[in-house]
Amino acid sequence: MADEELSGDLERLGERFDFGEYETDAYLAVLEHGTLTASEIADLTDIPQPRVYDTVRSLADSGFVELRDSRPLEVLAIDPTEAFGNVRTTLDDLIEGLEYRYTAPSRDAEAVSLVTSRRTILRYVEDVIASAEYELVLSLTPDLLGRFESELAAKQDEGVTTELLLSPSTDVPDPDRFEYTRVATVTRARRGVTTPLVAVADGTYSVYTTRAALRSRGDDYGVIFNRSELGFLVLGLLNTVVWPSATTLAESRRERPFPRRYATIRRCVRDIESGDGRFYASVRGRDVETGTSRTVEGAVVDISATVDRGTAAITLDTGDGTLDIGGQAAALEDIEAYELVIGRDGPPSLDR
Repeated sequence: MADEELSGDLERLGERFDFGEYETDAYLAVLEHGTLTASEIADLTDIPQPRVYDTVRSLADSGFVELRDSRPLEVLAIDPTEAFGNVRTTLDDLIEGLEYRYTAPSRDAEAVSLVTSRRTILRYVEDVIASAEYELVLSLTPDLLGRFESELAAKQDEGVTTELLLSPSTDVPDPDRFEYTRVATVTRARRGVTTPLVAVADGTYSVYTTRAALRSRGDDYGVIFNRSELGFLVLGLLNTVVWPSATTLAESRRERPFPRRYATIRRCVRDIESGDGRFYASVRGRDVETGTSRTVEGAVVDISATVDRGTAAITLDTGDGTLDIGGQAAALEDIEAYELVIGRDGPPSLDR
């Protein structure tokens, strides 16, 4: 929830409950009797006669009573469920926003945090989707797809590559009944009812939780990885375990111009494999043996991938020799990549 929205809700809540002593006495009297005239309210309370009219008009402006234009003026009680309906909605939204603010990690520093509230977990998923600049990987239930449908469609319009996995497959709408290419670049369905719920933006900001965490307030929780290296474990789990075990429902044929940016090497290899001509790459990652940060660039001279695309790699000619580039948790390659940019005319810039 944005700062201005939160401040507005607080202000509106304060305005709605700004009952003085006169407003409180008049409101309770009208609730008890159903309908009262201004004179009757003055008789039943300690409100001075000259202040009664201003008091009941204040209550009417806030939606707690209704004024009947008659002689004498009559004040009618409104069902509290109706009168406080907007207040309840505002209060729910306010609590959700405050809870999100309370639990949200600083976006300026590395952070790993645990959250147990279903609402807070879903707000983080929404935030992950909104923050994606070039790549978004999601594992959702069909009902959550409905919840985030408009946000995902907006990301497709922005050119963000979205890989969407839905489960359980028995509840997933048939592609003839739902236009998956409007919300994702590639959509897959998976049988497992224990498939985790995950959202990863650009390989760095991610949410991981179990389905149980969205159904109860028990010991289950969601894990938020914000600018943390541990977040790569989430993307690695999706790429090597969850994604390969799903079946494709739909795939967009929309072409994106080069240079293209990737956090997932599997998708990078797929694009190179389906293209013609020479490709160049710039890679930001770490040395597999030493763990030190490395940035390399060169011409792509080879690609490799397993049949199920669970693992993939590219080979670069840097001018000083060749280097094998792997994805998250790479062990056999020289470099573990966490950001790649592929171009056609030469090594592209890694700067955004």
